[in-house]
Amino acid sequence: MTISVGDKLPNVKLTKANAEGPEQVQSEDYFAGKTVALFSVPGAFTPTCSARHLPGYVEKADELKAKGVDEIACTAVNDPFVMGAWQGANGASSVTMLADGNGDFAEAVGLTMDGSAFGLGTRGQRYSMIVEDGVVKELNVEAPGDFSVSSAEHMLGQL
Repeated sequence: MTISVGDKLPNVKLTKANAEGPEQVQSEDYFAGKTVALFSVPGAFTPTCSARHLPGYVEKADELKAKGVDEIACTAVNDPFVMGAWQGANGASSVTMLADGNGDFAEAVGLTMDGSAFGLGTRGQRYSMIVEDGVVKELNVEAPGDFSVSSAEHMLGQL
């Protein structure tokens, strides 16, 4: 079942990509007590994700924070080393990278996709959400192949 606006995020383990190395975090703890602009990409270093999705959140980071966002986070079914390398390659220090290496978070929120045709296996769908103290306030799930409602620009209009 797909998560909905008003639902509390499931409590699963994610791995934060840090300069010091991977840091295990429970989603319940990570999202507690703050407003997070969370977006999900099918994969780090993939075309739309690298050319449009991540850069939009980097470019709009100050505007998002000015509208009450405490932290901007990106999740993908990738390992923390890939997520950290992607963050560095894109100058995305304003975005916290949350690796969902086994796809547990994507599965728990009901937003997986089958990327087998591209050799990607099961991945997280492209989406964004505004999360306040662990509760989904806005949810924007893209149709397959689309990129519009999960953008930073769309999110700014929701805040």
